[in-house]
Amino acid sequence: MDAVFKALCDPSRRKLLDLLYTHNGQTLGELCEHLTMTRQAVSKHLAVLEAANLVIPLWQGREKLHYLNPAPLQEIYDRWLSKYDRPQLDALSQLKQTLEGNPQETNHE
Repeated sequence: MDAVFKALCDPSRRKLLDLLYTHNGQTLGELCEHLTMTRQAVSKHLAVLEAANLVIPLWQGREKLHYLNPAPLQEIYDRWLSKYDRPQLDALSQLKQTLEGNPQETNHE
């Protein structure tokens, strides 16, 4: 997971992930069109994303296409973020019910 956090700490790499989320399977040249950095810099950022398993390259003929792999992000969500969702959602639901004058206990399964 350290590689994932390292990859995510850079805004240029997050931008690359956003670009792949919007249009998956892009070449290096296509990705470079949306960034204000050299082709070599974009290639280095992609290498960090690949090392973190956030981007998966796939050769199609002579073109190397880059695909977003959301699995490592899901692992981070499952391990650290998801446990904070339920209490916050319950609190917001309770606040909404109280403000609407309809305080009820929340049912959980």
